[in-house]
Amino acid sequence: MPVRWNPEDAVVWKFIVRRISLALVIVFLGSFIIYGVMRAMPTSFVEAMARQRAAASATTGGPTYQEWLEQLNKAYHLDTNIFNGFISWLGGVLQGDFGVSWKYGIPVTQKFNEVIWHSVILNIITIVLEVIICIPLGIQAARRQYSGFDYSITVFAMLCISLPTFFLATLLKYAFAVKLGWFDLYGLVGRYHEQLSESAKVLDIMHHMVLPVLTLAMLHIGGLTRYTRTNMLEVLNADYIRTARAKGLSERTVINRHAFRNTLIPLVSYMSYLIPSLFSGSMITETLYQIPGIGYISYDAMVAGDLPFTMFYSMFGLILTQLSLMLADIMYAVVDPRVRVN
Repeated sequence: MPVRWNPEDAVVWKFIVRRISLALVIVFLGSFIIYGVMRAMPTSFVEAMARQRAAASATTGGPTYQEWLEQLNKAYHLDTNIFNGFISWLGGVLQGDFGVSWKYGIPVTQKFNEVIWHSVILNIITIVLEVIICIPLGIQAARRQYSGFDYSITVFAMLCISLPTFFLATLLKYAFAVKLGWFDLYGLVGRYHEQLSESAKVLDIMHHMVLPVLTLAMLHIGGLTRYTRTNMLEVLNADYIRTARAKGLSERTVINRHAFRNTLIPLVSYMSYLIPSLFSGSMITETLYQIPGIGYISYDAMVAGDLPFTMFYSMFGLILTQLSLMLADIMYAVVDPRVRVN
C-alpha cells in the first residue's frame, strides 16, 4: 500500500531541523562565553602549579617560577588571546579530547565516567519520587479546589519552593542525623562499608542516599505539584469534561481516562525541564552531603581553578539544558500544530 505524503510531515521536519540548528548555535555561543569567563577567573591553578614546581626545583637550579609559568601557559593554550585559546580548546573537544584535569591529574572524561553514575542514580530516584508524590497531590488538589486539602497542599508547595537548598539540608541533617541519629551527616558510605557483604553495601549506599534524595525532591515538589494542579484545573473546566460527566461516566473514569491524559502532555514537557535543573541543583546538595557525584567533584575543581574540568562541567550543563528544551519543543510541535507556525 503506497504511503501518502502528508504536507504536515514536511512542516514538522523543518521545525525539528530549525530547532536543532538553533540549539547548536546556542551551544557554540554559550561555550565561548563560558570559556571567556573561565579565563577571567582570579584563581589560577597554573600559577599555583608553577610555584610548586619552582620551589621543588629551586635547590637543583631548575627553571624559575616565570619559566614554569610560561611553559604551562603554552601547554594549556593560555598564552594566546581568548578567541585563539577557545578555537584550540574547541578543536580538541570536537575530537573528544577535553584535556587533562589540573586538579585530579587524569583525563576529564575519565573522571566524569567515575563519578557521573552517583549523580544519575541520585537524580533518577528523585524524579521517580517527585512523580509519585506530585502528580497525585496536584490532581487531588484540583479536584478539591478551595478546600482545606487544597490550601494545605498550596502552603506545602510554596514552602518547598521558597526554602534554600543549604537551609533545607541543614534542617534535615539536624533533625534526622544530629537529634535522631538515623543517618550520617556526610558521605555516600558508612565507616565499615568495605567489611559488608555485597547486598549490605547496596543497602548502606541507599541508606546514605535518603537525605540527599529528600533534599532534592522537596526543592522541586512544590513547582511540579502547583503545575499539575493548574493544568488539571484548566482541563476539568473544559467542555468535553462536562460532556463526559453528563453522559453519566464515573468520576474516576472522567479523571483518569479523559482529564489526566490531556494533562500528561504539558507535564511531560515540564518534567523535561527538571532534568537539567536537578543536575545543577545537585551540585549544592552533593557538596553539602559530600556525595562524590559530578556536582561535588566539579565544585572542588572550580574552587581549585581547574579550567579543563570546569569547562567540561559547564558544557555538560549547557548541552543537557538545550537537549531538554529541544525535546520539549519538538514534543509540543508534534502534538500541537499551532507551535509549528512561524
